[in-house]
Amino acid sequence: MKIKKITLLIISVLVLTYAGIKVVKKINLNSDYKIGQSLDSLNGVKVYYNGGVDNVLERNVTKDNYNLGLKYQCVEFVKRYYYEHYNHKMPDAYGHAKDFFDSKIKDGDLNPNRGLIQYANPGKAKSEIGDLVIFSGSLLNRFGHVAIISKVSENEIEIIQQNPGPFGSSREVFGVKNQEGKYKIESSRLLGWLRKK
Repeated sequence: MKIKKITLLIISVLVLTYAGIKVVKKINLNSDYKIGQSLDSLNGVKVYYNGGVDNVLERNVTKDNYNLGLKYQCVEFVKRYYYEHYNHKMPDAYGHAKDFFDSKIKDGDLNPNRGLIQYANPGKAKSEIGDLVIFSGSLLNRFGHVAIISKVSENEIEIIQQNPGPFGSSREVFGVKNQEGKYKIESSRLLGWLRKK
């Protein structure tokens, strides 16, 4: 009987913890910002505050009916950036952030779902300003993350991102190394990058 009670207690704690994490990821814990508030921009394309990383508002669709994604998720920003800055529509207008990278595509080949050249991390081409970077999912974010490279130097890149979390920054810096002729952005979750040619 005692083992049954302990098992039930452990299951209850796990369920409550899971439910608590789900709720916290949907609400705005940072009272300094309002959902939809402009935080930053790159080439005139704004980054908006989303509150909790799982907060979902309406779908953002352009006047010509192109799906940009859910306001104000990371995918919505990168698709809006490519649409407004490059006049680029992705052939596949749907998918989670991690799905932007297709592991079956060879380094430097066309990703037909995105209409962009795909490079792996590490890859044969050094990343450039405007490249779209893709991060894999994690324990707390199974959908992955996408961002745009906003600055490049010899040993670093800076990204601009939407929805890094209620206390996250719209800009983040990662180191870059050249390893045996391949360029590696130093993040264990960074799968690769996409580029408009």
